[in-house]
Amino acid sequence: MKTRRVKAGSLPLAITSLTLVSWETIAHRMLMISQNKCSPAEYERMVSEKTQAAMASHLALMSSYGQASVASIMEPWLSRASANAKRLRKK
Repeated sequence: MKTRRVKAGSLPLAITSLTLVSWETIAHRMLMISQNKCSPAEYERMVSEKTQAAMASHLALMSSYGQASVASIMEPWLSRASANAKRLRKK
């Protein structure tokens, strides 16, 4: 599945895209964990990505003085989930 960049004003599309790529990433990681193929680096990457996405979302919200769109706040989560799905698809 090829993911596309979501326009800042398209909230339903952003939510749908985030849901699909998140499910794909979760499925890949659960398979790796169940087969005992998930390295400590991958576990660390999981935590690190969530932390970075949260920080980027907070920064977008704070720098816009509360005027940021929901889609722009979700963008860090969507971009990281899409990158994960693409990377895990290659493994």
